[in-house]
Amino acid sequence: CLYGVYTVTIQCVYSDYTVCIQCLYSVYTAFIQCVYSVYMVFIQCLYSVYTVTIQGDQSAVGTMLQTRQLFLDEACHSYMRKRRVLSPEDLRHLLVDDRHGLLYCYVPKVACTNWKRTLMVLTGDGRYRDPLSIPANEAHAPGRLRSLSEYSTTEINRRLRTYLKFIFVRDPFERLVSAYRNKFTRSYNTAFHKRYGTKIVRRHRANPRPEALEKGSDVSFEEFVYYLVDPRTQREEPFNEHWERAHALCHPCLIHYDVVGKYESLAQDSRYVLKLAGAEGEVEFPASSKSTRTTESMAAKFFNNISPFYQKKLYNLYRMDFLLFNYSTPTYLKFR
Repeated sequence: CLYGVYTVTIQCVYSDYTVCIQCLYSVYTAFIQCVYSVYMVFIQCLYSVYTVTIQGDQSAVGTMLQTRQLFLDEACHSYMRKRRVLSPEDLRHLLVDDRHGLLYCYVPKVACTNWKRTLMVLTGDGRYRDPLSIPANEAHAPGRLRSLSEYSTTEINRRLRTYLKFIFVRDPFERLVSAYRNKFTRSYNTAFHKRYGTKIVRRHRANPRPEALEKGSDVSFEEFVYYLVDPRTQREEPFNEHWERAHALCHPCLIHYDVVGKYESLAQDSRYVLKLAGAEGEVEFPASSKSTRTTESMAAKFFNNISPFYQKKLYNLYRMDFLLFNYSTPTYLKFR
């Protein structure tokens, strides 16, 4: 196109004054057409690069998730050889989306609020279009989403056999610190303080003040760890779901999950799940807030005051989550 502009310009130079204006207009028109052609080629090039990049990213994510799945299968074979039949109680954390053929096992403190919001959009009647418009307490309200445990045995087996099953996991100790911060350091969690805090203070604090025994609102992380590793705790009742081990909530060695997403790659793994479900155009998974996220360095600070003896006991308690989901033993632990 530049050659065309050059040719028209030469013709204009050698023409007489009468046709000069027409000539200049022709030069201008040829130049605009040239610029437009270059612009369109540039846009097409950018789009091609973008498309190839997205496809490449999706392919890389798929390969990574397949590797995780294979690792989990091998770990289950190595560490969980004893198999049993699933009971309805085992399926309480599996949420059902019949419209898209999805089964999601939620693990608290692993973006489960946003995944519940997303499923409410996908399974709803159009009442919600934006996951973030759904209040957190409504997302967790009983009855908003159906659990797999509510179905008949025949319907359970059919869904387990044919639906896309996915789970999201997280570094076990970062998840544990996140649970502690959320449930024991927030003033609004009075029900948790009463239910668990008072028991922890009574059992694991020397000479507690009457107010602490009554409210249970000032539990330290060290006391929380003592509570978790105390044999009496699990003898009396199951762990609360916020600190129960992920493998005990979702049974990954009894249920073959198609996708094992991780909190550390939440955005890309979530996009991939929605793509597999054919729902990527219906809803966008909400971005999580980085400002309040519990990080490795933050977890290290909480574990700094825990003795090596209790660090080891706690690690043994959560060891299977580390092994099954391929998380390394944290470098900040002192018993290494």
